[in-house]
Amino acid sequence: MGLIRIGDKVVDRDKIDRAIDRVFEMRQSGASQQEAADAIGIDRTFVSRLENLGEVRKGQRVALVGFPVGNKDEIEAIARRAGIDYVWLMNDVERWKYVRERSGVELLNDVVREIGGFQQYDAVIFLGSDLRVKLVEAILGHRAVGIVIGKSPIRSDVYVDPSRVEAVIEAVRGGERVK
Repeated sequence: MGLIRIGDKVVDRDKIDRAIDRVFEMRQSGASQQEAADAIGIDRTFVSRLENLGEVRKGQRVALVGFPVGNKDEIEAIARRAGIDYVWLMNDVERWKYVRERSGVELLNDVVREIGGFQQYDAVIFLGSDLRVKLVEAILGHRAVGIVIGKSPIRSDVYVDPSRVEAVIEAVRGGERVK
């Protein structure tokens, strides 16, 4: 046990570590600082101070979006290690399931909402067909960084070279290597 004495009190260091781990897990999953603070009974400002204490990078917010990515889990792991802020990758089965489960209006609303959400990112790395990359670049302008993974229409999963994705992430981050 990680018990330490501070004056007349005994503090459980392991309990503190578990609480901090929970805060960071919640924040990585999209919880606000307030939600994470409320979950463990601390002030929101403490969560902010924890994040500032461990901050390695400030600046560019980066998203990674793409389909149909055959090695989706591998590319997602690279993105997570690199600290990419938003990752949405689908393989071919997932993308068609996504389309089939929505009406035309729902699908259009989803696409418009996602595109609107991309405005909060400094860069959006997009993996897709040549035509989809051109469309994303036209919509997002300088924010879009396209990686063409095939000629349109792509009808099945495509293996995406992990080193290529790492190189693009590094370039977007100004030379910061993926760990």
